[in-house]
Amino acid sequence: MGLMSPDTVHHGRARALTARRAITLDAAFIAHPNRFKGVAPQPPKLPDAAWINPPKKDAAQPTITIDCSLNS
Repeated sequence: MGLMSPDTVHHGRARALTARRAITLDAAFIAHPNRFKGVAPQPPKLPDAAWINPPKKDAAQPTITIDCSLNS
């Protein structure tokens, strides 16, 4: 999504990269509108998050019970 590396999203460089891509696409459209069938191209939507291994959605937090006493 957004053709961004996890590093780019994580370090906050995704917005700047999307802006540069938009400038490039605008210039390409102005120079050659017939290549785009008259519709200006847009860069892909920015991702909300980027994961290499996303966390499981249904993972319940384990409960830890300690059953010991110092007085026994």
